Amino acid sequence: MRPHERRNGRRTAYEGPVVERVDVSRLVPVGRRAPLGAYIAQLWSHRWFIWADSRARAFAGNRDTLLGRFWLVGRPILDGFTYFLVFGLLLNASRGVENYIGFLIIGVFMFQFSSKALTGGAGAMSAGKNIIRAFTFPRAAIPLALVLRETISMFPVICTMFVMILVIPPHATLSWYWLLFPAVLVLQALFNLGLTMYAARLAAAIPDLRLVLGFFSRFWMYGSGVMYSIDRWIEHPGLLAAMQINPTYCVLEISRDLLLYARMPDVTLWLTLGAWALVTPIFGFIYFWQGEESYGRE
Repeated sequence: MRPHERRNGRRTAYEGPVVERVDVSRLVPVGRRAPLGAYIAQLWSHRWFIWADSRARAFAGNRDTLLGRFWLVGRPILDGFTYFLVFGLLLNASRGVENYIGFLIIGVFMFQFSSKALTGGAGAMSAGKNIIRAFTFPRAAIPLALVLRETISMFPVICTMFVMILVIPPHATLSWYWLLFPAVLVLQALFNLGLTMYAARLAAAIPDLRLVLGFFSRFWMYGSGVMYSIDRWIEHPGLLAAMQINPTYCVLEISRDLLLYARMPDVTLWLTLGAWALVTPIFGFIYFWQGEESYGRE
């Protein structure tokens, strides 16, 4: 500490340190959950990060394999071929189903969109643990980026599905009903967003759920009518009604009506899927936001 300091060319006695008042009223501890409105505003300010991360990783999931991006469409094609052999030929599930090959292709390709949202969401917070601990940002950006990434990855899958149902006999025919299909994809993506939010928080709290959800996904597939028409195999009215409010069942039935059978789907299917697409992301987002302070902890 200097005993004197020079002021205007003259030496004066040192008068001690100068104390400045600092307003800390707006400072909050790192990691504390922001109010919901402020949290949404923070997400909006990180929209470029979400988009850049999604676009960069959209086609990078199989880059370590020999065929790379082919597996985006190769996996559902092989799954569809396997289900055709087992259900279509051995179990005769194709009986009474018009254009069963197209029926199965749409079921397999469209169901995987929601299935990957569920399993991907379960591992999202664990995979992003390092970035969570290194940076301050709204944690919902991670599942949001995951859903956007899977949506981008679906475009070549959907194009492949279109080609297959048009080329493989009995051929589907183009109609104006195809113009309504993007609405189905948007509603399914919104439902997937809420599903991912739920899975992300639950699996972050209970890591073992990542293993259990794989089994649940298989039951979900059987209950969605991916490989068979449920109204031909399920006779119990209560069970049939429960399966018909399944959101992925609605997605598959609407998609098949529009793309395969050139007819307007039942309005009940649209209303049911629309309700899922509205309610699931809203409550899923709030549920995820409530656990904001717990993500990334040991």
